[in-house]
Amino acid sequence: MWHNALSAQQGLSKQDYLAKPLQYLSFNGEVIHAGGMSKELPECAHDKALLRQAYRWMNLTRAFDQKAVALQRTGIIGTYPSSLGQEAIAIACGMALEKEDVFVPYYRDHGTLLVRGHLIEHLLLYWGGDERGSSYAASNGSALDMPICVPIATQASHAVGIASAFKIQQKPQAVLCTLGDGASSKGDFLEALNLAGSWHLPVVFVINNNQWAISVPRHIQSGAPTLAQKGLAAAIPNLQVDGNDFIALYEVLNEALQRARKRKGPMLIEAISYRLSDHTTADDASRYREQKEVDKAWRNEPIKRLQSFMHRQGYWDKKAEACLQDDCQTQIEKSLQVYQRTEAEQPESMFDYLYESWPASLDDQVDACSEKFMRNRDGER
Repeated sequence: MWHNALSAQQGLSKQDYLAKPLQYLSFNGEVIHAGGMSKELPECAHDKALLRQAYRWMNLTRAFDQKAVALQRTGIIGTYPSSLGQEAIAIACGMALEKEDVFVPYYRDHGTLLVRGHLIEHLLLYWGGDERGSSYAASNGSALDMPICVPIATQASHAVGIASAFKIQQKPQAVLCTLGDGASSKGDFLEALNLAGSWHLPVVFVINNNQWAISVPRHIQSGAPTLAQKGLAAAIPNLQVDGNDFIALYEVLNEALQRARKRKGPMLIEAISYRLSDHTTADDASRYREQKEVDKAWRNEPIKRLQSFMHRQGYWDKKAEACLQDDCQTQIEKSLQVYQRTEAEQPESMFDYLYESWPASLDDQVDACSEKFMRNRDGER
């Protein structure tokens, strides 16, 4: 299927790379027809349990996302980057990963972290400025996963470092690194690609091409017809996929990660999506893009697409939908209560995550910090 295209990437023209990304479902959840016939669906499209699980995670992610935006507006958490409209990418990544793999996220990957076992209250801690939100082991998540990365593209270097360790140790594990379209223009990403290709590392890069790097549209960011083909210079197989089609995403990610675990090298995937929200809650996207563009993008959003497909297949109904929405809201409200009851960290906690082994030389600094905080709290100079 899709992997047949990888074997014929040499000698491709610009026009070849302007072909449509891999896609099985249309915007309304119908199976796409090619040459008068329906496309042959991959195995995952017939897995009722898998699709229902994916749909639940996507809805929980969106419900959390909407709640987080509201919490920022009322000062309960800090600046927050929404993942609205990009839920299929996050959930496909999370469900394709195995427990012993390592996920190296960027700042829109709330859904993937939830699938990996990270708790909603810990995500709120993170975006509320509490470092304990990055403690994945404490939140029942995968202790191997890396914390959320906000600096653009720096996580790509971390990913190849971890993948290099897996290769040296001959472990059948893979690394999945996500980043935005803007990050694909950063030197960190290009250097990571070069190393991954040169050393044949077990790493999969996923570019969430949501069309906007803050206020910079995709056509200004790069002269490359696709972002996927940036893997060519590093001899890395690459592919475009519809980022609103969970079935296409899961198929590609699952096979790419299996390939990496079998020591067959890296892969670069460009998932075509759209950022339906502002860049963050500190942004006003209406200043640089037209509402009609956003309205058009809403027709392609991933949750409705998967829901429509499952309805047609008999996998989902209105009763299940109502129960799901209630469950999502209940889970989020319970997590919010836990977050709001959590006692704030003391200022001296800033030292807690600096060293693997605590150096005695820091004791005096911690004591001085604590003493100064106490004086300031009591109104002393």
